[in-house]
Amino acid sequence: MKPDLVYPGGLDLSATGLQYPYSGAVLRDAIAALKRRNRETKVLLAVGGATYGGWDRLDTDALARLVADLGADGVDIDYEPKHPSCVALSGRVHCADDLFSIRLVEQVRAALPRPLVVSIAGWSVGAYGEGAFADAPPRSQWRGSMLALLRSPAAGALDLVSIMSYDAGPSYRPEDAFRAYRALWKGPLALGVQVEPGTNGGPRFTLAYTGSILAAVADDPLAGAMLYALELEPPGPPGPDNPDYRSLAAAICVTLDLADCSALVP
Repeated sequence: MKPDLVYPGGLDLSATGLQYPYSGAVLRDAIAALKRRNRETKVLLAVGGATYGGWDRLDTDALARLVADLGADGVDIDYEPKHPSCVALSGRVHCADDLFSIRLVEQVRAALPRPLVVSIAGWSVGAYGEGAFADAPPRSQWRGSMLALLRSPAAGALDLVSIMSYDAGPSYRPEDAFRAYRALWKGPLALGVQVEPGTNGGPRFTLAYTGSILAAVADDPLAGAMLYALELEPPGPPGPDNPDYRSLAAAICVTLDLADCSALVP
């Protein structure tokens, strides 16, 4: 949804940025039904993303009211500045929006106190640029864009970091990105798994590739996966080298040694 959403109440989603082809009341009831059937499921509303700006007009009051009215469990922050302007000086990465991104997390957490969940989507190379990962490939303008936040006290306001560890080119190694994030973030950390082929020439998330990168981090007790996304279908016939979201969900479940991996994904 939009950071500068307009939400007058009454489950009116028309100016929130949520693009469901049904009413807010249906969405509320669907969330309730999902949580009844899956007691441990948490439902978060994603805010921001590549196409929604308006962060300078973030309305945390409207955000909190919508979360409450929908019966959701919190918010996933997806802050993607178009020009992060990150530079390395004396071994430290500094980005133009460092203080702004820290303040965003503080504002969202203030509006959504625990036990509500606040998570954040981290750029693929967002923890690169310093220390052992100073020269980790690939080069990118978003390199190190998450470091200031993860070093700050505001990181303690987060419950989960999900790495958008895909579509970053052929030299990118998701398991190395996980280790770079883990060097600063000690909480639950999820590696992103993409259903559709990327556009930057990176490796396809086949069943074997997905299993290998998750196996590399599976000994971390707070490691997880973020599947992007349910109901997306890859081009062509599905198979081990062109898996659909159901197959990838099963591969994630098995590799991370979770329970009930034979259960059907909706």
